[in-house]
Amino acid sequence: MRASRLLHILMLLQTRGGLSAPALAAATEVSLRTIYRDVDHLSAAGVPVWAEPGRNGGIRLREGWRTELTGLTAAEARAVFMTGLPGPAAELGLGEAMSAAQLKLMAALPADARADAGRIAARFYLDPIDWFRSTEPPRFLAAVAAAVWNGERLRLRYESWQRVSERVVEPLGLVLKAGTWYLAAKAAGRAEPSVFRLAAIEAMTLLGERFDPPPRFDLPAWWRASAARFEAGVYTATARLRVDEEGFKRLAHFTAQVAAAAADSAEPSMLAEGWIELTIPIESVEHAANALLRLGEHAEVLAPAALRERLLATATRLTAIYAQR
Repeated sequence: MRASRLLHILMLLQTRGGLSAPALAAATEVSLRTIYRDVDHLSAAGVPVWAEPGRNGGIRLREGWRTELTGLTAAEARAVFMTGLPGPAAELGLGEAMSAAQLKLMAALPADARADAGRIAARFYLDPIDWFRSTEPPRFLAAVAAAVWNGERLRLRYESWQRVSERVVEPLGLVLKAGTWYLAAKAAGRAEPSVFRLAAIEAMTLLGERFDPPPRFDLPAWWRASAARFEAGVYTATARLRVDEEGFKRLAHFTAQVAAAAADSAEPSMLAEGWIELTIPIESVEHAANALLRLGEHAEVLAPAALRERLLATATRLTAIYAQR
């Protein structure tokens, strides 16, 4: 375990140039005391590593020093080849490069690991596109990806739900979420990055202006926090429902937040035997009315009154339509 952790620490320092002790402790899931002890072990083994004190300090390797490490385990080889499965890499125009890299890696592997890794492509396939969705990548995906990689400012004509606008942005990263590509970019005059859906970009111009990304910007961490804020902000109210067993099952296919709230708040109804009363978050009366029609006769809205009235009006119109001969 220690040897594996020391190798992990060495690779982190070699690839990132230096990290704080708390960051290393978090990355390796050990205590700060263990990290300092591991650094002492690396130093005793002849690795030129030291700790710089102060706010901007950290644990670093001597500049220019590198180690040659070979020998992937079978599990590591499988993991590397899993990341290169067809899908996002091809959409980014890296399919050919990925194949070439895999071929070189395959040639460098021991025979037993080579056979094991070679089975990955034959037995696993990642399809990130949901059912009945277009598989055509966004028009500007390759160009935006190049701008992200090169740190080049973009001028976008972007269609949001409010309006079409033009803005200059500094592209910081790309995210593929449920088959949809998003751009994390900082617009001029804003301190925090914003999210842009690539399919909503109507026009794009490379400005030929380089910029330096924020040194501590962490795309995965930022995306997780941004997604959590978005999901929390979507739901502005709650609705109280009475559902039967089938209605409860159907709620499990709503969003994760709705399904979790339904499960957490479910309790037997005191007025209707065999039914369940629960509370779910809703975006708006209009959105909730449209969504809850999926429950059909297996649910009754108890509150708010505006939602009951909206569903009653919809049911009345439907009855009038289907009662016609």
